[in-house]
Amino acid sequence: MSVKLPSIVDSDLDSLYAPDDRPEVFQNSNDLPLETLVNHILPISQDIGGRVLKVPGTAKPGFSEIFRNGAFPNGVKEYLLPELNTYHAIFESAVQRHPDRPCLAYHEYEFENQEHKERYVSVTYKEVNDWKNNFASGLVFLLETNPYKNLDLESHQKIINHARDYKSYNAYNLSFVATFYSGNRPEWTIADLACSSNSIATTALYDTLGPASSKFILQSTESPVIVCSKNKVETLVSMKASNPKELESLIALVSMDPLNVKDNNKDAALVKLAEKNNIKLYDFNQVVKIGEVFPREATIPSPDTTFTLTFTSGTTGANPKGVVLSQRAAAGAIQGYSMLLPHHKNMREFAFLPLAHIFERHISASMFLCGGLVGFPRIGGTPQTLFEDLKLFKPTFFACVPRVFSKIETTIKASTIDSSSRINRALYTQAIEAKRSKQASGGKGEHFIYDQTLIRNLRSKFGFDNIETCYTGGAPCAAESIEFMKASLGIGFSQGYGSSESFGGIVMSLPFHTPSVGTCGSISPMVEARLRALPEMGYDLTDEGGPRGELQLRGATMFSHYYKNPEETKKSIDEDGWFSTGDVARITNEGWFNIIDRVKNFFKLAQGEYVTPEKVENLYLTTNSILTQVFAHGDFTQSYLVGIIGVDPVSIVSFLKEECNVPASELDTEEKILKICNTRKVRTQLLLHLNTNIASALNGFEKLANLYIEFEPLRLEREVVTPTSKLRRPIASKFFKSQIDAMYKEGQILKDLKL
Repeated sequence: MSVKLPSIVDSDLDSLYAPDDRPEVFQNSNDLPLETLVNHILPISQDIGGRVLKVPGTAKPGFSEIFRNGAFPNGVKEYLLPELNTYHAIFESAVQRHPDRPCLAYHEYEFENQEHKERYVSVTYKEVNDWKNNFASGLVFLLETNPYKNLDLESHQKIINHARDYKSYNAYNLSFVATFYSGNRPEWTIADLACSSNSIATTALYDTLGPASSKFILQSTESPVIVCSKNKVETLVSMKASNPKELESLIALVSMDPLNVKDNNKDAALVKLAEKNNIKLYDFNQVVKIGEVFPREATIPSPDTTFTLTFTSGTTGANPKGVVLSQRAAAGAIQGYSMLLPHHKNMREFAFLPLAHIFERHISASMFLCGGLVGFPRIGGTPQTLFEDLKLFKPTFFACVPRVFSKIETTIKASTIDSSSRINRALYTQAIEAKRSKQASGGKGEHFIYDQTLIRNLRSKFGFDNIETCYTGGAPCAAESIEFMKASLGIGFSQGYGSSESFGGIVMSLPFHTPSVGTCGSISPMVEARLRALPEMGYDLTDEGGPRGELQLRGATMFSHYYKNPEETKKSIDEDGWFSTGDVARITNEGWFNIIDRVKNFFKLAQGEYVTPEKVENLYLTTNSILTQVFAHGDFTQSYLVGIIGVDPVSIVSFLKEECNVPASELDTEEKILKICNTRKVRTQLLLHLNTNIASALNGFEKLANLYIEFEPLRLEREVVTPTSKLRRPIASKFFKSQIDAMYKEGQILKDLKL
């Protein structure tokens, strides 16, 4: 039987917080405005919310105690207030509180001349709300009147009966499914809000899925409409032309770009091509205008209504799994963010990560609760144009994956502490160390002189002039890297963990909480966790430093099941509702999460030793800043590991010049650099450097014994990683077979080295 633990409820004398057994966070007996609760009371204090507590009496054989957020250890919450139980309700509340505040911003683009203006334009919450209402009305009208409807198809029946049946929709009884396919832009979010507010389930395609997976998603969802950028139209029409029966349900496309239909021009040809394949093609503005002429009552969702199906690309190459997420899950994830991470109504988030993946969808939606602004990259933007957009938009908040921050870190170091200028090295080393020292004591670490001079110059270089905090996830980020970024740019930095199944980030370190740097921090009050012992992998619940095992999750933000996939659902969710993530975690004695490995990602070497490659890869990455990617390989016929590694272009050149005495004249092209890197002499010196940094963190048999080097070996186009950068280990082993075979033929390159 569990014991009642002290919570934030006990510290509140004015009864602001609801009792522990209630699903809402606030009971708000003083009737404070929602604006006060969201933007002034929240986030909760990092001293109490920045760690987890274990609940005594909840352990079972083979499983740890249940862990919950330290502010609410006696029960999992679902929402801040009962009325905020859907994504629709959250956005509506923002419109009511902030109708004239900017909501979405975009890099202005002239479609006729196909050129960007060097400025950002914003639209208000009221304008976005009007657009999403009109878009929803227009979309449903055009589907209802579509001449290619076939009422023998279930999804087309759902179009006709939507207004009648929407109140009965839930996890297993969905509306017809609208699909999105484009880069990040306002139309994506407006269409998403329109569907959300009208009980229309959605899904998304993205380029790296490939045609087979895209066809699988469209066929399994029977999606009748795709809202896409114009450059996707011809591809989608061709896909239906090649699969007329399987994609019979697809009868409408909405181009986010304007269609300027003139006699025999390209847009007119697109319309004709679509109609030839039983598809009506419209543009976004047409749909909005139709909605203005034929408005209809919104079909407002309930918490149980399915919000979205997000398809995760498998690490084995199998068909993607459709994660079914409800309005309740969306609302819980958004409000969980607001309870832990700093926010305010003047926030400006730059939505760089793909909206097709749940990470960015979670982050950008969370901005709406506080009344913030979401800005988008330029149309056709690339990683190369990222910093130009940041300089124009000047966000206060930026979420990205570690490899982008790693490039920023490398660039900063090259012009500061590793600069060829002795003066620069001295000045910036002193400034950054002063900031680091102040931040170690907690808080932002303000320094009156350095903040106004050297630190300001660095911030301006990357468009970080107004950045307050950054957030990263998806892969491990070294504590040293986080500390350096925080100090050199004068920002807060949060590292998190989550998945499609949890509606994005549900474990997050707090950006100014120094003791938890390098961990994933605490868990959202909307979710609880426990660990399953993995003795076969050497992970136990009594391990020194905190229990280790497979992370299991349960709570308001979690998915219900995998779409039309009961077998995988049964494997992943037990009878008590615990979802097995497949990730191995340690929960430190201080109450913070570390993700350290993957379940079943282990193999036996020839001498009988078991190795978990993900642990190996993570340690090499977090202890060696020169590395950007690591793929560790081993099998039962060999007694040691070999590695395919990616190196940072700037850092490796410095290493070659300083540690290997390679003249700069021999390092003027990428081809020359890689050729030199893959000589036995350099590989030996580099591997010695890497393994020295690993020290005793790995056993000898767990360390790499040979290397193959590229700048970015694990690339999407090679299909060796998923779009979210997860390694597809079996596919990578086949792709790099020749390099792996060559390394094993050569043997252990450090074996005979005399140290």
